[in-house]
Amino acid sequence: MSDIQSFRQSVEAFISARGWTPTRFGRIVAGDPLFVFDLRDGREPRSETRARILKAMAELGDTDRQAPLRVGVAGLGNVGATLVRILQKDGAELTRKLGRQLEVVAVAARSRSRDRGIDISGLEWFDDPVALAKWDGIDLFVELIGGEDGPAFAAVKAALEIGRPVVTANKALLAKHGVTLARLAEESGAQLGFEAAVAGGIPVIKTLREGLGSARIAKVFGIMNGTCNYILTRMGNEGISFADCLKDAQALGYAEADPTFDVEGFDTAHKLSILATLCFGYEIAPDKIRVEGISGITQHDIQVAADLGYKIKLLGIAERTESGIEQRVHPTFVPKGSAIAGVDGVMNAVALETDHVHELLLAGPGAGGPPTASSVLSDILDIARGTRVPPLGVPSDELLPYREAPHRAHEGGYYIRLSAKDVPGALAAIATRMGEKSISIDSVIQRSDLSAKAVAPDGSPTRTVVMITQQTLESSVREALAEIAADGFIVGEPQLIRIEKL
Repeated sequence: MSDIQSFRQSVEAFISARGWTPTRFGRIVAGDPLFVFDLRDGREPRSETRARILKAMAELGDTDRQAPLRVGVAGLGNVGATLVRILQKDGAELTRKLGRQLEVVAVAARSRSRDRGIDISGLEWFDDPVALAKWDGIDLFVELIGGEDGPAFAAVKAALEIGRPVVTANKALLAKHGVTLARLAEESGAQLGFEAAVAGGIPVIKTLREGLGSARIAKVFGIMNGTCNYILTRMGNEGISFADCLKDAQALGYAEADPTFDVEGFDTAHKLSILATLCFGYEIAPDKIRVEGISGITQHDIQVAADLGYKIKLLGIAERTESGIEQRVHPTFVPKGSAIAGVDGVMNAVALETDHVHELLLAGPGAGGPPTASSVLSDILDIARGTRVPPLGVPSDELLPYREAPHRAHEGGYYIRLSAKDVPGALAAIATRMGEKSISIDSVIQRSDLSAKAVAPDGSPTRTVVMITQQTLESSVREALAEIAADGFIVGEPQLIRIEKL
């Protein structure tokens, strides 16, 4: 057998034994992605090239025998248990792809006896997640406990301080302490992964940190809470109330027993604050977000939206302006023909507007054990491969102090629903107040099928009045509504929803 034939056999055996693609071998070993294809076509590399590649193959062979990456998992809820199950079930396949074994060696949780559908009998058990984070028996710490402070923060901080890589799915933790934790990671040389913290199984964090190159992002917006999207979708499709949809969501496990964090928009706000930092390079500022939830949405709003060619979605929106960053979370009228309007059920979607790729939409399952665990695993694999990027996209000391943009006129206008007294002069008085604040009314809708059968405290009947405004300031609308309420012509709280031109 000639030297070149022996060389070809060695290359093919190396590729076959590791399950590599020819392109991967060419890129990693030969320095040319097409090397193996050319070799198979009859190319005969020079002897010094063959020697260099054989040496690289031998060195990689030594690397293949490196010790397993030992993983400690704190938190064995739905996501944590699913992650352990995946690592145990797919261990051989992951080793083949990675070239190194991934092994869960220790866990921490509240109850040792709870049946989670996984075998933890051979794993080290820790009652204290901080002790697990510091334990010398692990190489990587995964935090799936939840909560912005307490044991989650203490454990992640402890791991990063000693240079131990961390993967977390905890958006509340990152929204409050993200800059501090990123700085700790950079100082100790540890990686910090949090793909699962925003939009579950959608790889939006990786896209922002690694996939867009020099593209300048002008705006990020999207559906970031599966519970709210499920409720609004069913309200629109089936004509049922918010309360009934919420009960079903709780029964299916989509909503917590106390759903406030989801339905009042706070979960979306935490995620948006993280995305805004990655997009615009400012410090995380969840307390600078204007937040409204969906608990006030009624079938009146759903019906009018549909008649006007819209759907209602809870959107998180962050935008770069010349005077700072605007962040807001609120129910929104979105055109039925827009891509975001087609994202229904428990699905999430994040849209990015950039100068290079214009609008990029990433959509997929936003919650649940398998999608979230898949994102956690993606971070683990990146860390095992040695991928290193600043946790927040740029070094933490280069983040700009957050600068909130002043309120601007909203281009899409507003939807306003009032329960107005059905008495002479009421509608004229409402229109007058709007005019005094320079608010132009595009249309007024009064329909008997939308009438809330209510009676004012003074005995007057009421009717539902819907107004669509042209571009105006939200502050002007709210001032006008306050004055209308003081005039005594409306009953209850008015509904105000932005209309977005997407």
